[in-house]
Amino acid sequence: MSTTALLSTPAELLSRPLGLLRLKSQAVTPEPGTRRIASHALLAGERELVITHQGSEYHLRLTRNDKLILTK
Repeated sequence: MSTTALLSTPAELLSRPLGLLRLKSQAVTPEPGTRRIASHALLAGERELVITHQGSEYHLRLTRNDKLILTK
C-alpha cells in the first residue's frame, strides 16, 4: 500500500528521493467564461500555425507524436 504526499513547495519536492514521491493528479477546472477551441480547428489540417502577439511570431506545431509545441 502506498501513501500519497502532497508537497506545497519546490524545495519540498527536491528534498525527497524520487522513489518516495507520489503526487496526486488534480483536475484543472477552467475559469468561468474561458474559451475552448479544438487544436484541429486551429490547425485546419496543417501541421504548423503562426500566431502573432505584440509584434512577435510564435509557431504552434503538431509533432509526429501528436504533441503540440509552441516556440517563439
